[in-house]
Amino acid sequence: MSQAEPLTSNVRPATDSLITIRIIKSFPYRNVKNIIIKDINLKSTTPLQLLEQVKSEINTSGALRPFRNVEYDALKIYTQAHGSKSMNLVINFENDEEWTLVKMGKETRDGGLWDLGVCNETEISVFNWQAYLEFKQNPEEKW
Repeated sequence: MSQAEPLTSNVRPATDSLITIRIIKSFPYRNVKNIIIKDINLKSTTPLQLLEQVKSEINTSGALRPFRNVEYDALKIYTQAHGSKSMNLVINFENDEEWTLVKMGKETRDGGLWDLGVCNETEISVFNWQAYLEFKQNPEEKW
């Protein structure tokens, strides 16, 4: 019998996880910047707390200065660890009902991130909800 190594996404506990935040400035121009949040407690952190943490990081980090002119009011899961990714490189158009955590500054469902399906190594997009709806109606990319 062979001892299989556990997946790296399952090694860390939910109280000490790592997630990737995809900050989307512009959908048509594909302006996206990733930040890593380490040591996050998914069981006690709510989606609104995560959104506030990301906004604080955007407003204090010099590397994110170009991303400060957007009103970020939405969080949506882009992909789960070891799951399939969307064909769209900017945002996942599928699963709006299940994977949207915050819409227009309000939580879509109650609970911590863990209760809403966020696990270790999940990628979450932060963006402006109105810009997302406009891009979803006409997903034309510009260069």
